[in-house]
Amino acid sequence: MGGSFLLQLLINGLIVGALYGVVAMSFVLIYKASQVVNFAQGEFLLVGAWVCWWFLTEWQLPFAVGFVFTLVFMTLFGIILQAVVLRPLIGEPVISVIMATIGLGIFFQALMKWIFGVFAKPFPAVFGAERVSVLGLEVQSAYLLSLGISLAIMAGFGWFFRYSRHGLAMRATAFDQQVAQSLGISVPRVFAMAWAISAAVSAVAGVTVGMVNGVSAALSVYGIKVFPAVILGGLDSVVGAVLGGLIVGVLENLAQYVDSEWLNIGNMYQVAPFYALLVILLIKPYGLFGTKNIERI
Repeated sequence: MGGSFLLQLLINGLIVGALYGVVAMSFVLIYKASQVVNFAQGEFLLVGAWVCWWFLTEWQLPFAVGFVFTLVFMTLFGIILQAVVLRPLIGEPVISVIMATIGLGIFFQALMKWIFGVFAKPFPAVFGAERVSVLGLEVQSAYLLSLGISLAIMAGFGWFFRYSRHGLAMRATAFDQQVAQSLGISVPRVFAMAWAISAAVSAVAGVTVGMVNGVSAALSVYGIKVFPAVILGGLDSVVGAVLGGLIVGVLENLAQYVDSEWLNIGNMYQVAPFYALLVILLIKPYGLFGTKNIERI
């Protein structure tokens, strides 16, 4: 393996991994607030990408304006979805909520196909050059934009949970909902805020991937691809989600090279993260930074 090619793989893996980390944080955010694993997370990417595409193509808005409108739409989308569908399920068995998120994923997958069709559609040109040179290596302009946005989101999450009033309320709710409510924190409002932020952040990832690969139903697969990163880092750890995303991003790129050079299996790029998921579950079931629950009988 040449040094320059290895460097290219590592850079690509880190950039894509940062995007995975952002989506993984959306998983963790909902889980920390409501103890729910949202299996419709991939569909949040899909809806956000299609909405932004629609603003840019049908309304002919500049990308910056259309992107902001998309974030506003997805924030309202998350709030309404939580209030109408998920809030009535508070207090129900966890499996009921999980099945509801799976049903939501199937519904939005079918709805987007019905509205926009089943074929991939390219994003309007956003950058003057699709690729730029970084240290002599060619990198997608959209991925560089996503890296900057991802770093900003990660810094924003860190500040939000540590210093903001709403972030502290969310941490208290994640620790114990009954205690948080006794302290005057509105648990339903925290749930709505978590879903709103998660939907908006997922839309960022959806738009970025859509700019590179086009917008299609395949975007929803990212929800499943990111799941190993969530488990790897720890289902309740924001830092773990970021680290897990970076590890999965690098692992995918290295697995693709190893497969093309020696193994010739053909799908190692897709399955390597799930092999890593099995290994980490065997060694550390709670992930690298997850909280270990101790139950006494």
